[in-house]
Amino acid sequence: ESYLTICNHKDYQNTTVNHDLHYIRWDNPPKQHPITLTLKHFDDMVESGTPFAPKFAKDDLVLDKIDKELLRRSYVKFTPSGWCVGGSFSSKDPCVVYGNPNAVKPTVNSKRLKKLLIKLLDSESFRSKQCK
Repeated sequence: ESYLTICNHKDYQNTTVNHDLHYIRWDNPPKQHPITLTLKHFDDMVESGTPFAPKFAKDDLVLDKIDKELLRRSYVKFTPSGWCVGGSFSSKDPCVVYGNPNAVKPTVNSKRLKKLLIKLLDSESFRSKQCK
């Protein structure tokens, strides 16, 4: 919906790419809704570089794998970052030790996102993905 609104505004018509940054898998032939993602989709999902993915089953093991391998988050703890610099896998809360809330450190995950954005903005294919 927002894509259509943006595409119909003259200031954004030549600056908007049609991609919602979600990893989505469909049945073949496609049904009304995307398939529910599981562990078997994890590697493809990660390699896609997309930061979002819809439709997981409640308490599916893939959610634990995302927490552990991508977010470096242990059970019921915050994801460690610039403001929570304590270890996520210790028995202590990682946010007991505060760091710089403005610190952003690139990770392998952010590098995958960068690769996706570069691909989406590639001059060879950018125009074909713009608003028409």
